[in-house]
Amino acid sequence: MTNKRIVLSSDHAAIGMRQTIADHIKAQGWEVVDIGPTTPESTPYPQHGEAAARRVASSDCALGIILCGTGQGIMMAANKVKGVRCGVCSDAFSARMIRQHNDANLLSLGARVIGDALALDIVDAFLNADFEGGRHATRVDMITAIEER
Repeated sequence: MTNKRIVLSSDHAAIGMRQTIADHIKAQGWEVVDIGPTTPESTPYPQHGEAAARRVASSDCALGIILCGTGQGIMMAANKVKGVRCGVCSDAFSARMIRQHNDANLLSLGARVIGDALALDIVDAFLNADFEGGRHATRVDMITAIEER
C-alpha cells in the first residue's frame, strides 16, 4: 500500500486502546490521523464512526480503525457512509479475511471485548493483508451496487 495514512477514532470507552494502537502502527511507519476524543466524558459513537468513515471515503486516509465498547455501534454508523466497508473483528483471521475477501477499508474493534495484545494482533492482520480481487471483486461490486440502489 503506497498511502500509509490511517484514521483512528473511538468513543469514550476506547480511548486507551486507540492510543495503544496509534503508537503501535506509528512504529510501523503509518501516518496516524487520530481524530479523538481525548477526554473521558461520554461521547456518542455514531459521530466518531461517521467522521472516520468520511476520511476514508474521501481518500484522505487509505484505511481506518474505529473503536467503541463492542465495536458494533461505531461499525454500523461507519457503514452508512457511501464507499465504506467496515467489519468488527475479535480475531486476527477475520481481520485478514475482511481485507482479502471483502476489501474492507475500516476495521472496528470492541475495547470491552478484547484486550490490548489481541487488538494489536488483529490490527496487524488487517494492515498486512491485501485485497485478493478475482471472484471476491465480483462480490464487492455487488455490495457497491446495493449501495447505489
